[in-house]
Amino acid sequence: MSVHQELIPRVSVEGAVYPSLKGKGVLITGGGSGIGASLVEHFCAQGARVGFIELNPDYAEETARHIEAKTGNRPHYEAVDLRDIGALRSAIGALSEMIGTVRVLVNNAGNDDRMPIEGVTPDYWDERFQTNLRHQFFAVQSVIGGMAQAGGGSIINMGSISWMRGAAGLIFYTTAKSAVMGMTKSLARELGERNIRVNSIAPGWVLTERQVERAKRIYQGKFAEYLEVQCLKEHLLPPDIARMALWLAADDSRLVTAQTFIVDGGVV
Repeated sequence: MSVHQELIPRVSVEGAVYPSLKGKGVLITGGGSGIGASLVEHFCAQGARVGFIELNPDYAEETARHIEAKTGNRPHYEAVDLRDIGALRSAIGALSEMIGTVRVLVNNAGNDDRMPIEGVTPDYWDERFQTNLRHQFFAVQSVIGGMAQAGGGSIINMGSISWMRGAAGLIFYTTAKSAVMGMTKSLARELGERNIRVNSIAPGWVLTERQVERAKRIYQGKFAEYLEVQCLKEHLLPPDIARMALWLAADDSRLVTAQTFIVDGGVV
């Protein structure tokens, strides 16, 4: 049993069914593990035609096989580095050939590695922004033409509450994630006339396998300590974020745009 399973029970993908998502082309970045893999699984369970982008081809294949076995709906994937915008554009084009016009884009990929202020170089700063912000804009740019021609769509950008709390040790990450909110609002304004909705999700501390392993290695007491600042005394899991994304992608939220939805268990 993994440390993730030891801490908290697994959350089922069973939940609300959104008929408007069935057969719809959905593109997810960073879909090979963690929150991204849960997003892929949840959209596949809705009957959507799902494509995802993942840096690690082994993670991508393992996730695709697992989700096909669980849902009967195999997602397509492209293994590319999102920091390479040319490769990103090519991957989106290839996936669009397999899933049809992208009607839902979930900009999920990111990395919250830590670095002391003194260790941050200009090159590292730029690389972190390429990893956590730049690709979101260029993914949007790549899909909006098809979305508009198809009658509209939904774009969901993944932010974070880390910048709202002034989290230490990852200022390059919090700066990028704070920019996601501003970018989301401007995109929503510019794309609204094309019937394209743009929202963002700001998760709290989601206990993915990666987060649990790191916390147990560095700071075991963080699990109980973090629950003290949450109104709801239960750890967040990837499906908690995926379920919010399903609603934002579906027609049920058809007049919701330019918003950031905080999913953090009520951190105060």
